[in-house]
Amino acid sequence: MITTLTGENDVLRLDALKRAVDSFVAQHGDMALERLDGEETSYERMHAAVQSLPFLAPRKLVVLRGPSANKEFTEKFEQFTEDIAETNDVLIVEPKLDKRTAYYKQLKRDTQFQEYAVLDGNGLARYLMDYAKRQGGTLSSNDARLLIDRVGLNQLTLQHEVDKLLAYNPAITRQTIEQLTERTPQSSIFELLEAAFAGRAKQAMQLYDEQRGLRVEPQQIIAMIVWQLHVLAVVKAAGPRSTDEIARAAKISPFTIRKTQTLARRITLARLRALITQLREFDVRLKGEGISADEVTRYYLLRLTA
Repeated sequence: MITTLTGENDVLRLDALKRAVDSFVAQHGDMALERLDGEETSYERMHAAVQSLPFLAPRKLVVLRGPSANKEFTEKFEQFTEDIAETNDVLIVEPKLDKRTAYYKQLKRDTQFQEYAVLDGNGLARYLMDYAKRQGGTLSSNDARLLIDRVGLNQLTLQHEVDKLLAYNPAITRQTIEQLTERTPQSSIFELLEAAFAGRAKQAMQLYDEQRGLRVEPQQIIAMIVWQLHVLAVVKAAGPRSTDEIARAAKISPFTIRKTQTLARRITLARLRALITQLREFDVRLKGEGISADEVTRYYLLRLTA
């Protein structure tokens, strides 16, 4: 049997690899496992590994990490699969694959192909809830989303944060999340924009000061405002279309679209156009007149709250 593990979701892909290897070793022992790295191993060595019979075990598992780094391997892959001994299983790990290649098509056709994509906000929330449960703890859907809002969308970072929270108390709550986690600049910037669009000037200025305290430059905040205005424009222009339809057409995370829809309900299309025009004018002045980026950003945020 040949299995392929691929996809840019390192957490899920590595977890699948660990579970597959642990299950095989538990049944057949360490002597039945062989690991080879495609960047360091010749084609002949990989070929010999899948041909050789298991030692003191009924079956053998050969794990090939990134074998496509070896050009000869991809060129001879079809013959390679035909030469695998019946007693041997092969696990191919390819974090990134070019879907245009014949090798990719062969993997999909001739192996048990498992692809692990990066999760969006909803997928991450479900994953964190399930992960906490598997570790003997509890995490509600709302609190999982709060954690994502504070920490960001990096799955491995989120998993480490859940481990930390579980060590403190198996029942993860909003209180412990706010107490034990640090807000990332990106999630705080969204909170900043949310406060500004909601007209909460004092909170917006406080969040801006926090960002500056974290050494986030005004230009970075302006870039985030530009991105948020872009997403807002997409959502407003989409009209009654569903979240998933907008996300697919605009190639933006459904999680981001869903959060932005809340902001979009608070602003008219005319006001959105005016804000985009004002920001463009501020950007021109910032680049041409040498005025303070910090002052321009503060002033623009106050305009947002008006």
